[in-house]
Amino acid sequence: MLETIKETISFINSRTKIRPEIGIILGTGLGGMVKEIDIADTLEYEDIPNFPVSTVESHHGKLIFGTLGGKRIVAMQGRFHYYEGYSLQEITFPVRVMKYLGISHLFVSNASGGINPNQEIGDLMILDDHISLIPNPLIGKHEPEFGDRFPDMSETYDKALIERALEIGKKNNYPVCQGCYVGVTGPTLETPKEYQYFRIIGGDAVGMSTVPEIIVAHQMGITCFAISIITDLGVPGKIVKVSLHDVTSVAGKAEPRMTHIMKELIGGL
Repeated sequence: MLETIKETISFINSRTKIRPEIGIILGTGLGGMVKEIDIADTLEYEDIPNFPVSTVESHHGKLIFGTLGGKRIVAMQGRFHYYEGYSLQEITFPVRVMKYLGISHLFVSNASGGINPNQEIGDLMILDDHISLIPNPLIGKHEPEFGDRFPDMSETYDKALIERALEIGKKNNYPVCQGCYVGVTGPTLETPKEYQYFRIIGGDAVGMSTVPEIIVAHQMGITCFAISIITDLGVPGKIVKVSLHDVTSVAGKAEPRMTHIMKELIGGL
């Protein structure tokens, strides 16, 4: 895989002079954050050697280089999911590429279903832990250059960034909490009993992404921060039928608050 990464890096570096220090992954319905980026270069996924191509309706499929909060960034406008048929190695390939491009911090966003009864639709949840019900992306041949074979995951999400994000939310009267994200394969949305199970095992929100990217980033020594927008509820008595349109609509309305928090965090690094 290392040679494949080097091939991709060579192509990207020939198309942009930006050498990013921050990586950003934008989730379902959350591509609007791009408007806050001072864009220098944009590469289509389909033009980048060895890159997967996003097949989800709300994911644009662009790698964006520029500045945000005074920092050099690379942003994925559109991510990849296990349910699309990609391997976990393909899904996390862009994270490894971003590491070799030079990033030290990764900021990840997603839309998720709330399973904590204290949550409401449109709330922001800062991830302080996760439970992975997705196959582990580190299964397979180990590349020592990528980090430990058995990385410790006891402090996966940066505590200082979590604390700062909660402060920013409180200062601006945003509905922000912190909690544990349950990563599942999808693409089906959860049954009521599945929601109940995820809550019993310690989850506060559930979604179909984020965990594989975070695992790989953490293995490679990248500082991680992740935030969910609660787009629907899996709480008894509040479960209703949900469509992708519903999810993207809620995500779009809450996105400015998420963007504000992430921009301030990045600017303060």
